[in-house]
Amino acid sequence: MSLLFPRNTRHVFLLLAVAVMLPHIVCAQTAADSVAILRTLDSWNQGWEEADAERAVQAYADDTDWTNAFGDRVVGRDSLQKTLAFIFSLDFVMAGDSGENEFTDLTFLTSDVALLRSKLVRVGQQVRSGETMPDRHVHHLRVYERRKGEWQIVSHLISQAHEKR
Repeated sequence: MSLLFPRNTRHVFLLLAVAVMLPHIVCAQTAADSVAILRTLDSWNQGWEEADAERAVQAYADDTDWTNAFGDRVVGRDSLQKTLAFIFSLDFVMAGDSGENEFTDLTFLTSDVALLRSKLVRVGQQVRSGETMPDRHVHHLRVYERRKGEWQIVSHLISQAHEKR
């Protein structure tokens, strides 16, 4: 037994050290987790490029909650697919091109929950009258949950940044 740290005190320090390290150990992710999540951007972007709503919603959970940059909210994967099919049928919306994602910031909150922030610029999109919109700086915040071994999007919020004047 040490004079500086009695036996009981050493156990307390050991328990405190484990408590401090446990979240870092539990939340450790594999490269495969990151790849699987980032791959969902491909299905979303390809869905938009090909006007394919089914492809766009591949990674979404059945009970997903989605809100676009104009404040339209949809709950449920099936409803989202129908909404996107309608959006994809609008020529003025589909005019233009979305570039590559400018960034993709992935953060794991737990071993089964992650956040993905991304941004792309949409150029040449039109309004209903056919007039071309200014470039749209579109930000996405997706919340992922690992369900039955797969990463699924449970929430997706889209926002648009306007040029500062």
